[in-house]
Amino acid sequence: MVKQERAARTRQALVQAAAEVFAQDGFVVASLTSISRRAGVSNGALHFHFESKQALARAVEDEAAAGLRAVVGSDRPAGGDPLQQLIDATHALMGRLDQDVVVRAGFELCSGTPRREDTVDLRGQWQSWVEEVLKDAEREGVLAEGVSAADASVAVVAATVGFEQLGADDRTWMAAATLVQFWDLLLPRLASAATLSRLVSSGTPVTMTGRT
Repeated sequence: MVKQERAARTRQALVQAAAEVFAQDGFVVASLTSISRRAGVSNGALHFHFESKQALARAVEDEAAAGLRAVVGSDRPAGGDPLQQLIDATHALMGRLDQDVVVRAGFELCSGTPRREDTVDLRGQWQSWVEEVLKDAEREGVLAEGVSAADASVAVVAATVGFEQLGADDRTWMAAATLVQFWDLLLPRLASAATLSRLVSSGTPVTMTGRT
């Protein structure tokens, strides 16, 4: 049992170190030696857990995907508004991207060049979820007149993916204040008048825990 726990800790240290190196240097430039050194293990220990850099990248993406599922996987509270659910999720996602290098590296890896065949399309998963929530909003009649779920999803996905990419170099793009500015601008065009008054662009208190 102790040996298994030690192996699990070593594997997690390697995933964390790989994420840090991928985020800093990019997948192509990153070396296994730099990853093992950052994790504080030998190259032999690295190869015991991961046969290649590609395998390490997939492990980072898989863990990042789990982080994304934690953001979008919760059911909407009974009586909750789909647009508030969307606002809250954007704050939660940007918080993860800002504070969790594994999630940040996972998103960056999915758009790397050259593109790996087994890449986990995290941005595609996010887009699909946003589209579904906005379809719910359209069915429930909380979108503004003349606004379709398809049009709204284009705006939200483009903006949030843009924040994620720009935030790799300047974290203020992922700050809560940036998202508040975005939602304050978009919501009057997106939400029906009856819905707009009850939406909180800064997110719900539980979503905003630990955000700045």
